[in-house]
Amino acid sequence: MPTVQEIFPQKKKLGFGLMRLPLLREGDPASIDLEQVKSMVDLFLERGFSYFDTAIMYCGRKSQNAVKAVLAQRHPRESFSLATKLHCEYFHTLEERDAIFRQQLEDTGVSFFDYYLLHDISADHYPVYESMECFSWLLQKQREGLVRHVGFSFHDNAGLLERVLTEHPEMEFVQLQLNYLDWENQAVQSRKCYETCLRHGKPVIVMEPVRGGNLAHLPPEVEAILKARNPQASIPSWAIRFAASPQNVGMVLSGMSNLEQMRDNLSFMEEFQPLDPQEQQVLEEAVDTIRKSQEIPCTGCAYCMDGCPRDIPIPRCFSLYNSYRLEERCHLPFRTQQMYYNRMALTHGTASQCLECHRCERLCPQHLPIPQLLKKVAQVFKK
Repeated sequence: MPTVQEIFPQKKKLGFGLMRLPLLREGDPASIDLEQVKSMVDLFLERGFSYFDTAIMYCGRKSQNAVKAVLAQRHPRESFSLATKLHCEYFHTLEERDAIFRQQLEDTGVSFFDYYLLHDISADHYPVYESMECFSWLLQKQREGLVRHVGFSFHDNAGLLERVLTEHPEMEFVQLQLNYLDWENQAVQSRKCYETCLRHGKPVIVMEPVRGGNLAHLPPEVEAILKARNPQASIPSWAIRFAASPQNVGMVLSGMSNLEQMRDNLSFMEEFQPLDPQEQQVLEEAVDTIRKSQEIPCTGCAYCMDGCPRDIPIPRCFSLYNSYRLEERCHLPFRTQQMYYNRMALTHGTASQCLECHRCERLCPQHLPIPQLLKKVAQVFKK
């Protein structure tokens, strides 16, 4: 069985997640600011980091194309590692599955992928991957030299993960949502899933270490807890260091959205130091405080928006709702969230326009009851 060092030989364990890239037009995920991303890529490589992660659905389906423009056409292939994924929502036949892989090679501008994942394995998606022979298909791609390492991303309970790893021990790694807020979350089960991987000897890639940015912008009373322990450390650094600290974590993905975020991430991950026991205790106190302030646990991945018949920007609705509730709790005299919501409604669908088709729920890695939550949003913002 390959070790974590054999699967992830990179010198640095921070990966560049190409999901939340800087944009030229706010609200248009496909309008990637390629020039800024080029600067980010160059800095990332210059500082000794080399792992990049993309997928079909990221950035309005333009993330993989951005890989070609900012990375593959500008840097030697041996200077970087690239991961991408196959999601079962995008194919219905074996021929379509094969066509997607060929298109991914074309879109990214590479001749092989260092890491290839079956995307978002869960109770509803696992039978599809099984029926479409995706596990054996992925191994064949590996034998052909088109993929170097095979694995899957996972968004479900530890019991299902135990089953998948038992039935498919050939998978070399697992990508998990792992952060200090979800570590003991009964729905996400970060700790339980991590421990399942550990028992099976599978290295872990961490996604959502900052929980879609939620752990970068904390309530003032929570920030005060962290700053009291270490005034110099950035708030996101606590989350990423937590995710990188457990045994057998080979890579931590950060969806950096601008150069400032990248510089901060690189500053503490160049010479990574795991959290010490005292820092762990500080985070436990922070978690207890955060849970009292956040009502909708959306990570902002935006999977739910793909194909929404009303073009409702669901993660933004939830973010505005959570922020509204926080402003309400803090008794702020001017509630900016209503203004942002009204502006958003000029170009997008609103929460009250939800048709309850439930497509969003099938795509949501967090398994949130999205139509039900949108009703709460509509009640607050009146549209």
